[in-house]
Amino acid sequence: MNTARSRGDAAENLAAAYLTGRGVMILARNVRCRGGEIDLLCLDGALLAVIEVRQRGRLDFGGAAASVTPAKQRRIIRAARHVLQRCADCRGRFMRFDVIGVQGLPDGAHEIAWIKDAFRAT
Repeated sequence: MNTARSRGDAAENLAAAYLTGRGVMILARNVRCRGGEIDLLCLDGALLAVIEVRQRGRLDFGGAAASVTPAKQRRIIRAARHVLQRCADCRGRFMRFDVIGVQGLPDGAHEIAWIKDAFRAT
């Protein structure tokens, strides 16, 4: 079955493997709170990286990374604040908001683009 959810799960698995292959430690996946969700919460060195994974089969409408709208960014930032309130080990670390775009189908030909510091909390 090739549903949007299964493609999203496959894209998150690809992104996690991509990151761990580059020395990034995955702390948590799919962290949910009332206000939003974090796909991947990671340590990139000493830096806390909040990573949104987006998958698009085609480049129409700007591709995967362009689909992280300002409203989506606000939900991710809200979830990150929730994590900081509840995770003592996360407090005091610099935080970065990244986007990993998976272009193409995760079960076929695809390309991964990691956009570090894709947006900022205001």
